Amino acid sequence: MDFSLSDDQLLIRDTVREFMRTEVRPHVKDWERTDHFPLDAIKKLGALGCCGMLTPEAYGGPGLDMISYVLMLEEVARVHAAMSTALSVTNSAVQLPLLAFATEAQKSRYLKPLASGDFLGAFCLTEPQAGSDAAAIQTRAIPCSGRSLDWSSPVAPASSRHSTESAVPSSTRHPEPAAGEGSLFSSTSHESRITSHYLLNGTKTWVTNGSHAGVYLIFAKTQPELAGKGITAFLVEPTFPGFTIGRHEDKMGQRSSPSVEIILNDCEVPAANRLGEEGQGLKIALSALDGGRIGIAAQAVGLAQGALDESVKFARSRKAFGKSISEFQAIQFMLADMHTEIEAARALLYHAAFQKDRSSPVAPACPEPRRASSRHSTESALSLGGLPFAPFAKGGSSLPSSSPGAPGTAVAPGLLGSSSTGRWSPVAGHSSSASSSAKLYASEMVNRVVYKAVQIHGSLGYSRESEVERMYRDARVISIYEGTSEIQRTIIARDLLR
Repeated sequence: MDFSLSDDQLLIRDTVREFMRTEVRPHVKDWERTDHFPLDAIKKLGALGCCGMLTPEAYGGPGLDMISYVLMLEEVARVHAAMSTALSVTNSAVQLPLLAFATEAQKSRYLKPLASGDFLGAFCLTEPQAGSDAAAIQTRAIPCSGRSLDWSSPVAPASSRHSTESAVPSSTRHPEPAAGEGSLFSSTSHESRITSHYLLNGTKTWVTNGSHAGVYLIFAKTQPELAGKGITAFLVEPTFPGFTIGRHEDKMGQRSSPSVEIILNDCEVPAANRLGEEGQGLKIALSALDGGRIGIAAQAVGLAQGALDESVKFARSRKAFGKSISEFQAIQFMLADMHTEIEAARALLYHAAFQKDRSSPVAPACPEPRRASSRHSTESALSLGGLPFAPFAKGGSSLPSSSPGAPGTAVAPGLLGSSSTGRWSPVAGHSSSASSSAKLYASEMVNRVVYKAVQIHGSLGYSRESEVERMYRDARVISIYEGTSEIQRTIIARDLLR
């Protein structure tokens, strides 16, 4: 087995590492203290290709492999976990379902601006009474006929709106249920109908990117009597009538990554914005979460690596009893355990990413093996789908500052999608067990590592002035969102016993 990274993968890793060092690290403490969402910095990463790494060139992305994607997330989380959460959601939880299930019109409208970072995506499955039990969601989608509003105008992200109120008063909507007029979308348990739009009603919670997204992947029940099989997915824009951004969660950690409530009050969604067929929603959600768990594992590895870096630096500089604390065996043993656990999690992560690429019907073009002659080049930029990807600008200078720029979900892993076209689909194939193993171990590992990091720092580790205090708070949610540790164990055991 060859565990070495290719030249292209090394270049991606080093590019993002340099960007995070120069453009993000100096601002993280201020952002976290003020709950500031670093949209400008994310857009700069989008210009480097980081907002749509798995999206093919035809839709505006670089079309990279999963290993390259997790390398990017690792480097981002190593400095700022909250930013890696925003990137993980828009990359995997939103764009991968679009690639696998969207029509060409939907891909054209949403994928290119998502991949470029013009706007972010949000994933809306969790509800106040539905977390791990995804089939228990209560949001309803009622198919209707009659005049529907024209959505041909450009997509406007939520952050560009001056108000969170619905864009069109309810009196102008047309909620007549469709019936008996022929069939545009067929369903065995619905009467024949022509559906022009759906009315969505319900509340979604813990929506990452929810206050700034340009498109929301929302799951609602079109046939509630069918439980999970009656869930349908919709692509909803924040300007749709009846769409409201509710309260922001006052969170323990990752405070500069907004988690908001989305309120749908007769939210009118054109039939053309339904993703996939009616009843395919749970399948779409679970396939997205399977890939998303690899991203969360990458976040955990990156955050843990950042905590180890801080701990090594502190151990070398801190003096006690007349010598550096790095000379004490107790400190050495903690650092050794931290390093070993990180490397074990990284191996599970890369294996899951490799399996994800391998399980696709047609694998993406993987980078060639490493060639020493080009590994450290700083003179040339690697063009990835037309997007510049280089750790340094020409002449060796660092990247300029002016460069353009859900807790616990889903238990049923056996509904993964496959490509009906035979083309490569990043969510096709079955890699649930590998993804769940990586997410389970990495998410629990990072909590052990940050605990030791705070212990090594002593009282300073308990102060808001230290990096590891923030890391300690940021890590706690990683074993909860995108499927709790208990759900991951359920998935792994189910695969073993099937």
